[in-house]
Amino acid sequence: MKLKSLLITFLFASLFSANAQNPSTYKVFDKQPLNFTGDKGTDAEAVSLMDGRLVYKKVTVPTFANGTDVKIKLTVRSAGDRWDKSGSCFVVTDPEKLSIISIAEKDEKFPSDSYVDDKYAGFVTGKNYNPVVELMRFMTPFGVGYYSDNKVKYRRPVYIPSWEKQVVWEHDITDLESLVTGTFYVGVWIDTWTAEGYDFDMELTYSDRKQQKVSVLPIVNTIPYVGGQQIPDNFANKDLEQTIQLKKDAKNVKLHYITTGHGGHSGGDEFIKIKNSVYFDGKLVLDTIPWREDCASFRRFNPTSGVWIKKDSASYISPETRKYEIKEIEERIASSDLSRSNWCPGSFVEPMMVDLGNLKAGDHNIRIKIPATPVDGDKLNHWLVSAYLTYE
Repeated sequence: MKLKSLLITFLFASLFSANAQNPSTYKVFDKQPLNFTGDKGTDAEAVSLMDGRLVYKKVTVPTFANGTDVKIKLTVRSAGDRWDKSGSCFVVTDPEKLSIISIAEKDEKFPSDSYVDDKYAGFVTGKNYNPVVELMRFMTPFGVGYYSDNKVKYRRPVYIPSWEKQVVWEHDITDLESLVTGTFYVGVWIDTWTAEGYDFDMELTYSDRKQQKVSVLPIVNTIPYVGGQQIPDNFANKDLEQTIQLKKDAKNVKLHYITTGHGGHSGGDEFIKIKNSVYFDGKLVLDTIPWREDCASFRRFNPTSGVWIKKDSASYISPETRKYEIKEIEERIASSDLSRSNWCPGSFVEPMMVDLGNLKAGDHNIRIKIPATPVDGDKLNHWLVSAYLTYE
């Protein structure tokens, strides 16, 4: 096996050397199914966990002595799931430490220092545990691909000539270059509960263009990827505080913060403007209301979105009088059009970044405050939050 691994590494190194300064793309997944208890696909290297809701793969690509740009491209299609779902593409930072993968596969328990409030397992970095780092947060659209035909033509507004067949996201992850070169584990999780689920493609592209190398320190990830992790309603009860340790002085430190609010009911955190406040070493460094008002621009990706009719008044030019007149109309409104807490059905979630300057070695404190709405029966309000540091 070692000889085979060395040969693969050599072949990739030769390929990338021959194409120095030219982008090289590695296809990690191709039409890979992801679902709940459904088809697992034919890729022998793809490993399914949690009854198929999470898929990962061990990947080996060259390392780059002078750094490199890195981009990720993810393509998702519904295979029958008609709903919008939370999704996360992630990388395991240190295979020698415990992670969600090792715990799910080996039936180990989350260490006590990875808990938040002694209840929420695996959310924060511990002595021998790292939460996974998100390469990309995304939200699946309603039924793109599988339902993108005329079965739902009466939900299609006149300004959309046809439904899209898939949704494609691309994102620059150069700051995470140290995690996605050499040998690493990369995976995708989608919060689907249907046997049909989705299928997806993933590509990583490396430029081999000189870039400043940076280190990455995981801090928190509240996504419940595997068994033993709970829906993260913790912010409704208490701020999340975590002490992290820098082993040496760090320059040009940046905090990367990804957040989305959920609770898909009237008055749920998905549809309420709620402030996110982040404190670092006691100083308020991020104070924002994460919110998106452009969700109607994703309508072409959402063929199975719920639709209702709303009465409105429209100004139009009368063909008889050739003057503007006012007329009562019925307008089609889709659920996917509604503004949401930092996401839209079919959108990628842009990480927020805060420049923390230079930091001394030793302990540092981060506190995340979100005055969220508590869970109430089947009203599952929660916030998916992940954060990490990059530094020289």
